[in-house]
Amino acid sequence: MKRLFHLILMATFFLPQAVRASEFNSVSTQESFADVAAYVESAIINQGLTIDYSGEVNKMLERTGGDVGSTKTIYTGSKFFLFCSAKLSREMMEADPTNVGFCPFIVFVYETAAEPGVVHVGYRRPGAGKGEASSKALENVDKLLESIIKEAAE
Repeated sequence: MKRLFHLILMATFFLPQAVRASEFNSVSTQESFADVAAYVESAIINQGLTIDYSGEVNKMLERTGGDVGSTKTIYTGSKFFLFCSAKLSREMMEADPTNVGFCPFIVFVYETAAEPGVVHVGYRRPGAGKGEASSKALENVDKLLESIIKEAAE
C-alpha cells in the first residue's frame, strides 16, 4: 500500500511536466535569429497562407521591464507570426465550433540571452479535439504547423 501511495504521489508531480512538454513542438538550429525568422515567414507563405500579424516579444519585455521591477534580459530575439488557413480553419470549426480557440495559428522563433547562438522555432500543439472529426481536423493543423517549423529550421 505504501508503494502504491508513493507511485501515485510521484505521478502527481511528474505527469503535469510530461503533459506540458507535449503542449509545444519546437526544433532548434544554429542559424541566426534573423535568418530563421525570415525562413518562418517564407515557410508560411510557401503554404499559400497570409501572415496576419507578427510581433516581437523581446521588445515588449524590454519596454515594460522597468514597470514590473525587472531588468532581466530573457531573449536576444523573439518573434511570433499569426496566420490562418481558410481550409483547415473551416474544417476544424465545422467539426467543433469551440475550435475557434485554436485560430489564428501561431509559430514562434526565439533566441535566449542564456543560450546565444541557438535559435528555437515552434508552435503550441492544437490538442486532441472533441470527437473524431475534430481530432482529425486538429491533426491536420498540427501537420501544417510542423511542416512550417521543419522547413524553417532546415
